[in-house]
Amino acid sequence: MKHEAVYDLAPWSRHYGAAAAGKLAAPSVQNLPAMIEAAGKAFAQNTAFTCVTSNGMYGNLTYKQVDEMSDNFAVYLREVIGLRAGARVAVQLPNCLSTPIAVFGILKAGCVLVNTNPLYTETEMKHQFNDSGAEALVVIDMFADKVQAIQRETGVKHVIMCTVSSFFPPVVRHIIKGIQKYWNKAIPSTSLEHVVINDALDKGAQAKRDLRVDVANYYKKLGMSDLALLQYTGGTTGVSKGAMLSHGNLLWNIEQILALGRSKIEDGKETVLTALPLYHIFAFTANLLSFYRVGARNLLIPSPRPIQNLQRAFENYKVTWVSGVNTLFNALLNEEWFIAFPPKHLKAAIGGGAAMHGAVVKRWEAVTGAPLAEGYGLTESSPMVCFQPLVGIRKTDCIGIPAPDTAVRLVDDAGHPVAQGEPGELIVRGPQVMQGYWNQAEESARTIKDGWLYTGDVAVMDSDHMFKIVDRKKDLIIVSGFNVYPNEVEDALSKHDKVMEAAVIGVPDAKTGEAVRAYVVKRDESLTEAELATHCRSVLTGYKLPAKIIFRDELPKTPIGKILRKDLRKEVLEEQKKRAA
Repeated sequence: MKHEAVYDLAPWSRHYGAAAAGKLAAPSVQNLPAMIEAAGKAFAQNTAFTCVTSNGMYGNLTYKQVDEMSDNFAVYLREVIGLRAGARVAVQLPNCLSTPIAVFGILKAGCVLVNTNPLYTETEMKHQFNDSGAEALVVIDMFADKVQAIQRETGVKHVIMCTVSSFFPPVVRHIIKGIQKYWNKAIPSTSLEHVVINDALDKGAQAKRDLRVDVANYYKKLGMSDLALLQYTGGTTGVSKGAMLSHGNLLWNIEQILALGRSKIEDGKETVLTALPLYHIFAFTANLLSFYRVGARNLLIPSPRPIQNLQRAFENYKVTWVSGVNTLFNALLNEEWFIAFPPKHLKAAIGGGAAMHGAVVKRWEAVTGAPLAEGYGLTESSPMVCFQPLVGIRKTDCIGIPAPDTAVRLVDDAGHPVAQGEPGELIVRGPQVMQGYWNQAEESARTIKDGWLYTGDVAVMDSDHMFKIVDRKKDLIIVSGFNVYPNEVEDALSKHDKVMEAAVIGVPDAKTGEAVRAYVVKRDESLTEAELATHCRSVLTGYKLPAKIIFRDELPKTPIGKILRKDLRKEVLEEQKKRAA
């Protein structure tokens, strides 16, 4: 992929500082496996990943172990179960030691990774597996029953099973598994045909020896434009789509992230706390890939809820970086143990996924003494587009400046640039912008025009040439950093026999940033909120569930019958004004 330099003389370039240049050198490798292999050799004896449970039990993997195990998994995929180059492999795991092994092994095999939320319902899983054409699945044992229920309706032929405690020391592993199975009842019984990941690695190692496989042969011909990842996201249609992210998209974004953070990063000496799930594009690129590239130790938190689950990680390790969403930072600031003993070695924190609240940022920086920098991005841009500089001018009410080698414009509805200080849709061009949506040519053409990614977010550029998001053209709802698309929730509501029609909007929420609110017209007067909520839980992931369901006799509509969500949002604003008066 040829990369065209853009905006070499951009007005915001003065904010980059000495650690970052406005124009980056091209990545030194042509694909992600080459980067992964280089890090594995450079930091071989360093601890790469530490999985920390809520009670402080942990397991470690060094860079050398991750490199060898992911090699073995690559051989297992290609030689043992016979996947071809380019085959899609889904990974449905929480943050655990199996995640980097599976992800890196898939990439080394020359296959395409499909990140899948482990909390997805059967309906959501089936859509994603079928749409991506996934042939194999790496899944956590806690959700094996869901896989069993839908596997025959998908193309998934091979299932590799993991546990949260996989690769922990034997005694600790058995204790954790016993607690999950017999105390918490978290592991369902299943007759699902599968291979345990440890056995898959053993089979891969054996095949590697017997066949004298050089794993590099699987990926050495992969170039920047080859597909690496299908990262699913929604859209205005409510249909989940796979953003096609190439090796080049991700490699460039890694370099962009590191360029802006380099002033506070020392190779081989950082410890990053990863509470955000690695299947989310923010943590995937920033935590898993970027910090691996610089030899950091990654503290993986399987479940950050309740927030006390992070306490042992902060207490027992010298955390230098944290990534999170506004709700996570706010929750930590409401914990007595965190306020009493804030992390002493913290260099910086990264906020993203949703707008950071200024009050949270200021309090965080006062308590920890370290900057909390907000970033802005989209799944479609790998994800980072903008980031607040860690040096120079510090603003807490903006998304900062575009990443190096990234062009940003603010345009009106006709696509013409707006004057400085005027709001306009933020459009992006750069090497991190996706190739398009998987098997969605029309949607791709609507989103990327003449090389520019139309984000649907409305922003302004201030006098310091920093950007602030002021509105969204799309009806996207962001709940704790996760995208919720109204059409998807409305479709789920409308599938209930007693629902005539439904409209869904986002409303401000102190805990989650935004919450989902549903307005429903009944088909059958016997319908209750509890009954409809139960229905929603059967087809929607938790963060997509309506926090409140309001029944109406009718919904506001245009003359042609289109529901006016903006009128419903206006009602909410009026409610807030009355309460504040």
